[in-house]
Amino acid sequence: MVTRILQAGPTQYQPLHLLQGFVCRAGKVEDALAQDTFLVEGRDLCVFPMEIRRALPQDIRELLHFLKMRSKYAVLLVFVVSLVIIEKENNFISRVSDKLKQSPQALAEANGTEVSPALAENGSLASLQELDAAFSQLRSHLHNITLQLAGNGDPGPRRHILLMATTRTGSSFVGEFFNQQGHIFYLFEPLWHVEKTVTFLPGGASAVGSALVYRDVLKQLLLCDLYILENFISPAPEGHLTPFLFRRGSSRSLCEDPVCTPSAKKVFEKYYCKNRRCGPLNITLAAEACRCKQHVALKTVRVRQLEFLQPLVEDPRLDLRIIQLVRDPRAVLASRMVAFSGKYETWKKWASEGEAPLQEEEVQRLRGNCESIRVSAELGLRRPGWLRGRYMLVRYEDVARAPLQKAEEMYRFAGLPLTPQVEEWISKNTQAPRDGNGVYSTCKNSSEQFEKWRFSVPFKLAQVVQDACAPAMQLFGYKLASSPTELANRSFSLLEEAQPSWVT
Repeated sequence: MVTRILQAGPTQYQPLHLLQGFVCRAGKVEDALAQDTFLVEGRDLCVFPMEIRRALPQDIRELLHFLKMRSKYAVLLVFVVSLVIIEKENNFISRVSDKLKQSPQALAEANGTEVSPALAENGSLASLQELDAAFSQLRSHLHNITLQLAGNGDPGPRRHILLMATTRTGSSFVGEFFNQQGHIFYLFEPLWHVEKTVTFLPGGASAVGSALVYRDVLKQLLLCDLYILENFISPAPEGHLTPFLFRRGSSRSLCEDPVCTPSAKKVFEKYYCKNRRCGPLNITLAAEACRCKQHVALKTVRVRQLEFLQPLVEDPRLDLRIIQLVRDPRAVLASRMVAFSGKYETWKKWASEGEAPLQEEEVQRLRGNCESIRVSAELGLRRPGWLRGRYMLVRYEDVARAPLQKAEEMYRFAGLPLTPQVEEWISKNTQAPRDGNGVYSTCKNSSEQFEKWRFSVPFKLAQVVQDACAPAMQLFGYKLASSPTELANRSFSLLEEAQPSWVT
C-alpha cells in the first residue's frame, strides 16, 4: 500500500510516496521537525519504525538526516544569540562599574528621608551613586559575616554601640570604658564637624533637619564609612588626609598602628595624638582599621531624639545597642557655667549678683533641654518592639559611685566581655587624689566629684533648675532640695535608687 505524505521542503511541502508501515499519531509541525516524522495529509504525524527506516530509499534517509541537522543548528543558533546578549550585558555592567569608581561616595542611602541642603551640595543621589551605596552596603554586610565566621575562636557577632548624652554629663569619662577595649573601634564626637557645617549654613537648620543629618552620618560611621566626614571637615581633606579631625587623640584606634603614620614636618596638627606623634589622619587607613576591629563604638552629645534612631536599630547590617547617659540637671548647669563660661554669662551674673531678673528665654532653653532628654528616656523605658533589648539608661552618679560595677553592666548589655585593660584603666582613673587636668579631664576621684557641685551652686539657681526640669528629675530619681541647708548637706542624698527596669 502506498500512502501520500508531505515532505517539509525549504520553501514548500512536496508530495512523496512511501511504503506501508509507518505509525501515525496526533501532533504539531514543530514536533515533526525535531524527529524522524512527517506530516500526513490530515495533519497526523507519522513515525517510521527502525526497520522501515533502513528500507527507505537513499533520498528519504538524506531527508531525515537534513531535518535532524536543522534542529541541531537551530539549538546552536539560540545558544549563539544568548552569548551575544550576555556579552552586551557584561559590557554594560563594566561601564557602570567604571563610572561608579569615578563617582564620589554616596552621602545618604535610599531610606525614605530627605537629605539636608548640606548633603545635597557635597554629593549627589544620582542612580549610579545609589548603586555605589548599595554595593558598599553589601560589602559591609559580607564583612560583618566574615568577622563572625573568622578570627581566633568565636569573637561573636559584630556589635555597634552608641553612647548618647548631652554636654557635661560625664560622657567623655564613660566613653573611655569602650575606648580602652582593644577590640573596639571608638570614635569621639565625630558629629562635631557635622554640627559646625549644618549650623553655619545660610539660615541654619531646623532641629528635625539636623537630627536627620546626624542620623544618616551616624549610620555611615557605624558601617565604617569614614569618608562621609570629608564632606564636613574644614578645611576639606586632600587625598583623604586631614590634620583637623576633632579630638583625634581621644580615640585610641586613630592613634595606633597602622593609622598612626610617620609625622610630617611643617604640618600644623590642630588635634594630635596624646602619647605619640602621628602624621595627618589618613581616612582610608582609619576606615580599614574600623573594618578590622571586631566592634564599633561611638560617643556623641549631639543626638537627643531617640525616635530618629529607629532606622539604625532596624538596619540588618547593624547590631546597635544604645546607652543613654543622664546626669542631675543641677550638676550639669553648674559644670557648664565653668566649662562654657562665655555662653552662660547671664546665668553667672544672675547667680552672683541677682540685680537683673533671669531672662525667660534662658529658662525656656533649659526646660527644653530637660524635656528632650526625658522624652527620649520615656520612649526607651516603654520598650517598643523595635527598641526592646537595645536600650539602656545610665545615671552618671551611679557610674561615679561604682564605676567598675556599671562598666560590667554596660558591657553585659552590649554583649561584650569586660577586658583586664578596661578594668585597669578604671582603677587608675577613678582614684585620682585631685583634679589636676582641668574640666575636660577623664582622670578624677569619681566617688567624690559627682556631688561637688552641691557646695558651689547658689540655692536660688538650684530652685530654677528644679522648677524647669522637675518631670525629668522625677523620672531619673533626682530628689529636690527644699532649702540651702539641705542642698549642702552631704548626709542627705539627692539620689533615689536606680530602677532595674532601666535596662530594657
